[in-house]
Amino acid sequence: MNDQLPSLPPQPISPLDGRYRAAVSALGDHLSEAGLNRARVHVEVEWLIYLTSHAMFGAAPLEAEHVQQLRAFAANFGDLEIDALAEIEARTRHDVKAVEYLIRGELDRLGLGGIAELTHFACTSEDINNLSYAITVKAAVEQIWLPKLRAVVGKLAALAEQHKDAAMLSRTHGQPATPTTMGKELGVFVYRLQRVIAQLEASEYLGKFSGATGTFAAHLAADPTADWPAISREFVEGLGLTWNPLTTQIESHDWQAELYGKASHANRILHNLATDIWTYISLGYFRQIPVPGATGSSTMPHKINPIRFENAEANLEISSALLDSLSATLVTSRLQRDLTDSTTQRNIGVAFGHSLLALDNLERGLGEIALDESALAADLDGNWEVLAEAIQTVIRAEVVAGRSSIADPYAVLKDLTRGHRVGPAELAEFVQGLEIGDEAKRRLIALTPATYIGVAPALLRFLD
Repeated sequence: MNDQLPSLPPQPISPLDGRYRAAVSALGDHLSEAGLNRARVHVEVEWLIYLTSHAMFGAAPLEAEHVQQLRAFAANFGDLEIDALAEIEARTRHDVKAVEYLIRGELDRLGLGGIAELTHFACTSEDINNLSYAITVKAAVEQIWLPKLRAVVGKLAALAEQHKDAAMLSRTHGQPATPTTMGKELGVFVYRLQRVIAQLEASEYLGKFSGATGTFAAHLAADPTADWPAISREFVEGLGLTWNPLTTQIESHDWQAELYGKASHANRILHNLATDIWTYISLGYFRQIPVPGATGSSTMPHKINPIRFENAEANLEISSALLDSLSATLVTSRLQRDLTDSTTQRNIGVAFGHSLLALDNLERGLGEIALDESALAADLDGNWEVLAEAIQTVIRAEVVAGRSSIADPYAVLKDLTRGHRVGPAELAEFVQGLEIGDEAKRRLIALTPATYIGVAPALLRFLD
């Protein structure tokens, strides 16, 4: 018997390119092999334009039409160029050299073969690669990933404002604790994420452009009179990046480690959010809004599973694992260069893809829940013993003010409430019998678990 099954047509191995493609496909414009190659063409073209516009080595500045055509060639990089590069690389066995030959071919087509030797001039492959990665990562983060993160935070902030007065029982160590409001608890996550977003927005994207070992040796050999560090800085900053003056053959990737660390931190805050919302759903605080036609369980028709938050949780874990690995490995390169970063950086898109997928699920999940205030109220009404904190704190204040001589108020309330339920009538009777001022008694007797929320609603004013 032959147990070998017939082969399937070519299939994606990663679910990001299969089942979840629709949610993450925008990243492919930047964090893909084609996106990287488009950026490489862009960098090579801009360097060629820079050299000619500065009349380096006697080259005449290009006509405006030719500059426009070359930039259009880079901007319109698509299927034809992808296929052409694949054919060239099959011969060269070198991806960056293939890009150089592609551009040389375009120069010949435009009648600019006379400046072909300025293509990839004095560059090591990493001069092109590091700038291309910085350009693509910057675009992916600023144009796709951060806007999605902001959208999730915006939806969360709206829910926090909507429910800022919705009193609910807290749970510390999983046990009933001092009440809060749902809005304030959601606001905690908004505040945490806003801080990380501000840090991400301030990220630097560094680039080097200094030759085989970062010394400008070939540059200086070609023109000893030029200020090559100044030229490098002007070129790198002209690409919208921050110049790194001191490197080996590679840009040191410290900015990447910093960026991925912050992105992973954001992931972990979102993971905390996902598990908390899941728990609030399990407690009945949030009801899930049924999606028409959707199946919750294959065997239990009544169920609506919190799959948005579970999917987000899992993908955030995968993303952070990859981002943490990138942060840890990219900052090390043996002596002046090794190639470990080459294959590692090809997973940047995978790392952000899983995070983007999680953000998509969180955004959708937050739009499919509704607060059940009756469940919150019932839980509060079943836990009057949480007022013990308020009572013992008021007694302490009364002792200090000279209106009470009760010794160890904490112990008195512990004996009353610890390990068993106490109802409103029992608490009111207890307060009436306390040796404290009448005003303090009135405040305590008027207090309920639902009103014992401090200034929780007002704390949302501290959000951006």
